[in-house]
Amino acid sequence: MRDNLSVVISAYNEEDNVRELYRRVKRAVEESGLDSAEIIFVDDGSSDSTFLLCRELQTEDPAVKIVRLTRNVGHEIAMRAGLDNADADGVLFMDADLQHPPELIPNMVRLWKDGYDIVLTRRTDNKEETYFHGACSRVFYRVLNFLSDVEIPQSMPDFRLLDRKYADWLKGFNERDSLFRGTLSMVAALNRNNVATLDFVADRRNAGESKYGFRKYLHLALSGILQFSVRPLHFSLWLSVVFGILACGLGLYVIVEYFVLKQPTPGYATIVTTVVFMGSMNLFVLAIVGTYIGKIHQETKKRPLYFADVFPGKRERDGKNNQR
Repeated sequence: MRDNLSVVISAYNEEDNVRELYRRVKRAVEESGLDSAEIIFVDDGSSDSTFLLCRELQTEDPAVKIVRLTRNVGHEIAMRAGLDNADADGVLFMDADLQHPPELIPNMVRLWKDGYDIVLTRRTDNKEETYFHGACSRVFYRVLNFLSDVEIPQSMPDFRLLDRKYADWLKGFNERDSLFRGTLSMVAALNRNNVATLDFVADRRNAGESKYGFRKYLHLALSGILQFSVRPLHFSLWLSVVFGILACGLGLYVIVEYFVLKQPTPGYATIVTTVVFMGSMNLFVLAIVGTYIGKIHQETKKRPLYFADVFPGKRERDGKNNQR
């Protein structure tokens, strides 16, 4: 059955967007012809009034659920927290900045009801994206897909709908440091015939500013590369081989120059060049290996991904009381 839906909305300091977002999502859900739908706000450790506004909405609408993270853990884990608390037949993910248009939800639900297990969206244009940001994004995805074993399409944000089967599969990825759209690409690749895609134009933010700065984008890029491939290790291996051959060639040239050409190269320059060259190579390879070891260190701890307080809506509380 595909009669109920969980809409997971990750929000961090979005007090100016919460009410307008709720209004548009609620209207879109009502137009979708579903028997029921819950709206799950995941407050990612906001320092403004985001949580309080969500609580006000919860008093007005029994279908609103709140997952309040005790600190800001990032967009990826916030979506996982929402997924863990979603109980419907389908789970729809979206951001709170209104760049993911809620008006697309009825079409996404229609495709889901038609039998598609995964409904993705593709951003054809972003009115807020600068030329520099767009260029960096294109470079990032080219590098990521070159180094990664899993193809992660560009311009396909975390605005998507998953059937319960695939939502449960995603829960099986018990990873501490993950790229959500990367794991979803792995899952979607298992059954490409049941994946639909809708195009949309991302409007400007309704209010506020983007929470993703250069450091967060850099962290996301590194996580994406390191999570889905060991090719950087292979790259470092071949790089060390190439530079080892060059070092041997340099040594051979010095020998020929000394014994055959009778024009010895000053030893100090040769030694310094060789030492600096090989030292740089060692540091480069060790840095890559050390990064992977650091990832292993984090995974083996098996610490909780997040700590959160869950505030179920009145409809859910009443349902549990009736079951008793």
